[in-house]
Amino acid sequence: MSTQWAWLSGSGYWLGRLLLERGIAAIYVIAFVAAARQFRALIGENGMTPVPQYVRRRPFRLTPSIFHLHYSDRFFAFVCWLGAGLAAALVAGVGELVPLWTVMAIWLLLWALYLSIVNVGQTWYAFGWESILLETGLLAVFLGNDRVAPPVLIMWLARWLLFRIEFGAGLIKLRGDSCWRDLTCLYYHHETQPMPGPLSWFFHHLPKPLHRMEAAGNHVAQLVVPFGLFAPQPIAGVAAGIIIITQLWLVASGNFAWLNWITIVLAAGALDESWFTGTISGLQPPDMPRAPMWFAALVMVYAAVVVILSYWPVRNMASRNQRMNASFTPLHLVNSYGAFGAVGRSRRELVIEGTAAAELTERTPWSEYHFKGKPGAVDRLPRQWAPYHLRLDWLMWFAALSPRYGLPWRDALLQRLLRNDRDTLRLLRYNPFPDTPPRFVRILLYEYRFTTWAERRRDGAWWHRTLVGVYLSPVSAAGLSAPRDFR
Repeated sequence: MSTQWAWLSGSGYWLGRLLLERGIAAIYVIAFVAAARQFRALIGENGMTPVPQYVRRRPFRLTPSIFHLHYSDRFFAFVCWLGAGLAAALVAGVGELVPLWTVMAIWLLLWALYLSIVNVGQTWYAFGWESILLETGLLAVFLGNDRVAPPVLIMWLARWLLFRIEFGAGLIKLRGDSCWRDLTCLYYHHETQPMPGPLSWFFHHLPKPLHRMEAAGNHVAQLVVPFGLFAPQPIAGVAAGIIIITQLWLVASGNFAWLNWITIVLAAGALDESWFTGTISGLQPPDMPRAPMWFAALVMVYAAVVVILSYWPVRNMASRNQRMNASFTPLHLVNSYGAFGAVGRSRRELVIEGTAAAELTERTPWSEYHFKGKPGAVDRLPRQWAPYHLRLDWLMWFAALSPRYGLPWRDALLQRLLRNDRDTLRLLRYNPFPDTPPRFVRILLYEYRFTTWAERRRDGAWWHRTLVGVYLSPVSAAGLSAPRDFR
């Protein structure tokens, strides 16, 4: 141990580190469990876009993953549950009981396991919050534990990551849809967002002046407040508190997987114990020694790498052609983030139906499949799923926007419905053919809107839907092409 590294450590960051570590670990648990419960139908050996076929066409240097070395559904499940178990142990505080090098190894293993999943997850894992979790998870490797004072550089890098998430999202809105500039985007957003929550109907029906205040408040929270994160306390804590409040507002108004929650965790890392004085009794930091030389050296090297790689997201944010979510390396080290640069004015949904009829006529009865999260039955209140991520539901929303989003997996999904594939049906809320698979399936395109207060009182419905047309004409198992070798 050496005192020459004292300036790298600070006991005042103890609580922020604790909140960061436990929060990141909790989100890892959710991410690994979600992967374990959904992968067989999506990317398993017999999934819609199988991993074995994908890794045969993608070199390791572009998609680093342990699954290039070996893949089986059993091995993938083992990786998921191993990750969930290790993360749960960190939530429980095991990281404080082991040597410094051991907790660093655990965090590094979690990052490598989840990186391996994301890099073979294809379109199912092409979401900005995957990169946020990976970048945050690698940062956690260098946070240390109670056997060393919190590294100041890493705590500030956490704020830099939070800044990029918030400021990047603010810029993409300001440069994107004109409704963000005239403050009218929230007239539509609560209704047209990918997966509304149980309160979204009520948010949608707030008075329009309040919607304009929401939009203006969003601009302040994302374009002004993040700069306060780099100010001394209590300003940094106030900025973090504002971010937390706005993120909780988003949690209440919709389902965005763990995007909002990991942002909250990062913001909590900017709080110090003074914010909790009088709230939590006996809140005292443990006696933590200064950082050993080898740990301080690793922290400095990692910080230098982040600073160098930050050139690309800074350049992206400064560009008029800003990309909304971008990873500049296969390791997802330092990324650009953003959300909802465009807001839809109307909502379209795909509805899959099946029939047991041997011949199709105008009187053929069709029965509808129901999904867990996305809108379907008009009388069903949307559910709260976040921070859990329903990947198929999200991709169905994208496919309704444009058929190109569904081309890699649409036929494969229908094939599995036509044979009552068990793993696929587990992704759904209701299968209308529990005993015998349907003979034909089809996809209809509907336009959905929230009912008015009067319609809600009269019909008891949360949604009103109007048929737009046939998205895919009826097909049988014999009529569908064989599964593609997906890239």
